[in-house]
Amino acid sequence: MVTTDVHSSLENPAPMLAHLHHARTRYLVADCGDWFEGSGYYTLGGGVVERHLLGSLYDVIAPGNHGWRLHLTAALRPLTVCANVTDPAGNLLWRPLHEAVVAGRQVAVTAVIGEQAFAAIPAAERADARLLDPAEALRRLMGAHRADAWIVLSHSGYDHDLHLAEACPGVDVIFAGHCHSDRYEPTAAGSAWVVKGHELGMGYALARPTDHGWQASVHRFPHANQVPAALKPVMARIERMRGQLAEPVGSLTSAFRNRTLIRAELLTAVAADLRLVSDADAVVLNQTCLRTADLGSELTRGDLLTIEPFGNQLVTAAISLWFADNPAALVAMLTDRAGPIITDPAPLPPGLHRILTTSYLATNFLDPTKSHAGPRLAEVVQQVLTGDYPDQKGRRRR
Repeated sequence: MVTTDVHSSLENPAPMLAHLHHARTRYLVADCGDWFEGSGYYTLGGGVVERHLLGSLYDVIAPGNHGWRLHLTAALRPLTVCANVTDPAGNLLWRPLHEAVVAGRQVAVTAVIGEQAFAAIPAAERADARLLDPAEALRRLMGAHRADAWIVLSHSGYDHDLHLAEACPGVDVIFAGHCHSDRYEPTAAGSAWVVKGHELGMGYALARPTDHGWQASVHRFPHANQVPAALKPVMARIERMRGQLAEPVGSLTSAFRNRTLIRAELLTAVAADLRLVSDADAVVLNQTCLRTADLGSELTRGDLLTIEPFGNQLVTAAISLWFADNPAALVAMLTDRAGPIITDPAPLPPGLHRILTTSYLATNFLDPTKSHAGPRLAEVVQQVLTGDYPDQKGRRRR
């Protein structure tokens, strides 16, 4: 039984927690990464609740790009497996596999992280880590260990996992993570099933051994109002944070009131607003710096931390002369590595020298030594959503 990309989704955790608690008597319970970050619960609690739940409910977990450093702590390192990340000396950062008996079969559970996900880890956190090719690392591991079945927890993306299955004969099931796609039906590839559970704590993927291999399926967590007694203390902590997150921080403008937020729309407004007050040549933002949310008439602290959960700082960054003369190549490079990009102006004109961007893009894909700090992204997002902020002359405008 495998979850993926929970992203600290603890607004209504009872169905997930109750089901996983009872499932451990019958199933090996695993996770494909990114249990951390993505909501105000992580920002307020610093991941303490998430670490407790992973340690209480799971048998084995894969590292994701979110919460990477937490997998190196004493609490989670023993639970974590990964076959394709080493230290500079070539030693694996985590044990390569978890062995278990499932329905009388000796099963090996391992994990890999893909290149794009690895590049998304803050550079300082992965400075002492080296990435091996996932398929090559997996084939080497399978050649060195004997097992009746191989299960892979992959934090790489669904399309990557289809190729991984083709490249690694003998794998039985690949549980996919990281991709945030809506592809949930199990897909046959190579000798394996590739399958992904519902994200954000909504469901899970399941694999069962059969007489002719393995069967994969996807399920939602059933409704539940209560959690087992053992989890009530952590639920009380979640409830206290829920009260803090309900605090209002401003009234939403009519453009964003009582609707589901569209990231591209908000970022377009943020980019246009930033360009009014910045002396940079352009604004370049990645859509992945924000999350979506269902908004009412008031913007709450929880809404803001859900929309911008990553604490991004905006920075003015210098770009190379080659990108200055080829702005389309800059956008293409950033899109390939970080997802859809919003710019102002759009399209970017040639002759750029400095851009205002997120600390994530500057640190991971540009030159961080030529960057200068600006405002927090969350501050600008709040100003755009509420229409209440000072302009350069100190006046307030709505």
